[in-house]
Amino acid sequence: MTTILETRSLCYSYGDGTKALNDVCISLQEGKKVALVGPNGAGKSTLMLMFNGILRPSQGIVLFRGQPMNYDAASLRSIRRAVGMVFQNSDDQLFAPTVFQDVAFGPTNLGYAVDKVKRYVGFALQYVGLSGYERRPPHHLSGGEKKRVAIAGILAMEPEVIILDEPTSNLDPASSEEIMEMLDELNYGGKTLIISTHDVDLAYRWADEVILMKGGGVVRRGTGQEVFGDAKLIKDARLKLPLVVDLYQELAGRGIVRGSEPPKNILELCDLLQPKAETEVLGKIYICNVDRADGKGILAMLEEIPACFKGAMGTSAKSLAEKCGISIDFTYGVIDKCILKALLGKSSIIMTSGGMVDHTMQRIEDYGQESGTKIEAICPMQSTENLK
Repeated sequence: MTTILETRSLCYSYGDGTKALNDVCISLQEGKKVALVGPNGAGKSTLMLMFNGILRPSQGIVLFRGQPMNYDAASLRSIRRAVGMVFQNSDDQLFAPTVFQDVAFGPTNLGYAVDKVKRYVGFALQYVGLSGYERRPPHHLSGGEKKRVAIAGILAMEPEVIILDEPTSNLDPASSEEIMEMLDELNYGGKTLIISTHDVDLAYRWADEVILMKGGGVVRRGTGQEVFGDAKLIKDARLKLPLVVDLYQELAGRGIVRGSEPPKNILELCDLLQPKAETEVLGKIYICNVDRADGKGILAMLEEIPACFKGAMGTSAKSLAEKCGISIDFTYGVIDKCILKALLGKSSIIMTSGGMVDHTMQRIEDYGQESGTKIEAICPMQSTENLK
């Protein structure tokens, strides 16, 4: 694995003498999803501000792709293009009269030609599902829409790393899930993602690596199961256990389930609670690439799959479903929910696009290898012949 960001003996004190970071030494791998967790004052936000040069260390160094970060104007402009940051409060990041001007601010300052700026802004807004919002004032948008505009402003600069401070703060549950699904899609496209969050359930199910901070230092790092499997450590950090871990430990204490480590999600917990019979009839999962099928093709596909559940992953899929009047059953946690339905003998169709198609197929295949239960996944593309 390639290290993309690294800190060595990183220390930082604010002007009033408050020590925010103390000897932080970490390395983050390219293409990973990383969650920083910890109580207030742990140093999470300060560390994130170090990653793209907003703050300069009191001691130690930050490295990007093995090169120490410099703090002259040209170097900072380069690092902030490669490492973009979305702040917790979107109003702190949105200041232009229109959405277009806000998203265009970064690429314009990078010296992009006018036509390139327009092209990149259009791509970024389309990606976050806000095409047609170009002339709207940002302060008239909802909280979720503002967050999307802030993300679009970073995407328009083609970053390699995206940092988000409390990405779901002040959002309703549906908007929160849509933002996290968008981040998943970006990660599948090759972006390295770093978030800070107090939402332990989010960190546990989403991140490839969890970094637990307390008192300006790193207390523990590892997978969600490794970090949150230590109940005493989590309690000492003034956090709570993720719900699925808490429930698992209670069930394990009563002898209802057994396992060396807690399940990663509800799907794995269900497998522990109800082992599957070898003779059970499984449902199928159909995967529709909306980049290769129009609305008529999808509607025809649905007619061929009686009584199926429908899920949509990604902005393009959800937009197409809305345009076609397709009622969606699952808009987040789609793959696992369709697997759960398949285990009950029910079929599903997942509408998605781009690299998410391969990811969906891989997730279903991985589940089969891990559980010993092979669920048939079919990707019929534009043709409906394979569905008959």
